[in-house]
Amino acid sequence: MSIPNKLKPSTIKEILKHAEEGYPEEICGVVVMVEGKERYVQCLNIAKDKTQDFRMCPQSMADAEEFGDVVGIVHSHPDGTSRPSPHDVAIMSVNREIELEINPESHAIPWHIVSWPEGDYRQITPEIHSSLLGRSFVHGVWDCWQACNDYYKKYHGLEFEKFEREDCWWEEKEAKSLYEDYYEEAGFYLVETPQVGDMIVMQIGRSYHPNHAGIYLGYTDEFEGRGLVGGPFMYHHLYGKKSDAIVYGGQWSQRTRLILRHKGVRNV
Repeated sequence: MSIPNKLKPSTIKEILKHAEEGYPEEICGVVVMVEGKERYVQCLNIAKDKTQDFRMCPQSMADAEEFGDVVGIVHSHPDGTSRPSPHDVAIMSVNREIELEINPESHAIPWHIVSWPEGDYRQITPEIHSSLLGRSFVHGVWDCWQACNDYYKKYHGLEFEKFEREDCWWEEKEAKSLYEDYYEEAGFYLVETPQVGDMIVMQIGRSYHPNHAGIYLGYTDEFEGRGLVGGPFMYHHLYGKKSDAIVYGGQWSQRTRLILRHKGVRNV
């Protein structure tokens, strides 16, 4: 599959026209190669809030693939710039990681972002954000559970089933308490005192349920290439913040509700 280094002006014009027609909602689509020629195919955006996000309908994506090889992913930013949002960066990184797991020889499919009514256009090549630190918060993609998930995968080779969750689930009194209800099924068990690699589950903010988790790092002078002084430390990803390694104590200790150890983690 040959991926064009740059889209033709006529293709960009079609994308901008679609962005104008869909405004003030985000539009999405794909660029496919049909007998060596570019073709832009519109897809359906099924995101809950289409003015702030896009989620490409799987069926419309599959229909587009019937025309030819997908060589570009497209969406718009209404009343914004063509700069990729934190959500875009997260999705690109996660999708690229999945693509390489399926086919290590695959080439990255560029994203094409247009802004409307500004009419800007930008092409971005997806990259994997390999560091666990410094990730922007995007619930369901890069959040506190995903930080824990990625830690266990990177440092202990553990794989968890994809865990679907709605944003702000913890604010509903009758909602399932996700950490409390599912930790045993995921291979965790309760302990009293944390050791390196344990998951610390806390209850913060306006919440009826424990709603935040991090990884206990203990007394270490380094994590993910960053020097640390003092301790003990915890790796976590707080809502609205970038993922970080912080001192575990004070408010975090007071808000701890569960200390969980996974069967697949050995003490080091």
